[in-house]
Amino acid sequence: MSSFEDKKTTGITFNIQKYSVHDGPGIRTVVFLKGCPLRCRWCSNPESQRRRIELAYNTGRCLTLTKCVRCVEVCTMNAITRADDDTISIDRALCEECGMFCAEACPSKALITYGTTRTVDEVLNVVEQDSVFYARSGGGITLSGGEPFAQPAFSLALLREARRRHIHTAVETCGYASWSDMEPALEYVKFVHYDIKSLDDEKHRSATGVSNVRIIENLRNIRSRFPALKVVVRTPVIPGFNDTEEDIRAIARLTAELEVEYQLLPYHRLGTQKYTFLDRQAPMGEVVLDEQVMTALNAVVAAEHATDG
Repeated sequence: MSSFEDKKTTGITFNIQKYSVHDGPGIRTVVFLKGCPLRCRWCSNPESQRRRIELAYNTGRCLTLTKCVRCVEVCTMNAITRADDDTISIDRALCEECGMFCAEACPSKALITYGTTRTVDEVLNVVEQDSVFYARSGGGITLSGGEPFAQPAFSLALLREARRRHIHTAVETCGYASWSDMEPALEYVKFVHYDIKSLDDEKHRSATGVSNVRIIENLRNIRSRFPALKVVVRTPVIPGFNDTEEDIRAIARLTAELEVEYQLLPYHRLGTQKYTFLDRQAPMGEVVLDEQVMTALNAVVAAEHATDG
């Protein structure tokens, strides 16, 4: 595909985060894409899960209907009604095909939309604003989500055009995608963060909604097809799910076998409030991760990779 065609390719993003230092080498701009095939109980970006643009409502910012009725006036679907405390109630089923004019009309930004349709050119014009930092630090663009390969054509066009512009490329993926969608894009990738939650398939299905078989197969495919590609496998350590030595040792042995770096990420509750904005229940509740457990599990990883060496 030509550069002109790639630049005009569109997709849905929900954030472009500048000056990130945890999403690949150097200073990076992270482009978050909407859509994910997994439904992890601990997801900190619930607004990323659905492919479509979504309406969010922060009651703390609402002026209430005693002072402002702009959202009601512009709603073409009759989806907004008065709640008992004079805030609003939203019938989100009616918002499916809506232009979400209410968010544009809301003066206090209590109503916002998660998701924006952008072209590749529009995204990369934002990314290139920080090109001076990439040159000095070895950074660049990272596609994240959601799951970048849930929008395969958009991700491929973004990566291909970024390489044309000499921007270092990275991807953060859960690995659950067809290999036919992943392989063409990986031709244009320099660095991959690859999530593995658990090697226990039954446990994985229960907590994420999908099997881990494809995820493991795709990791092996990457190592076989792209042996020079820098891959870092990461596991979010989740209380009550995979926070045992048995769980982490199994993944550590796989990563040692495949000769890829392995990192543990401690569970956090950031993003919990966004469930409320989307009128959803946060699945994890109030659980916290014991710091001593995290220390012990990091020691397990270090021992397994030292043994392999």
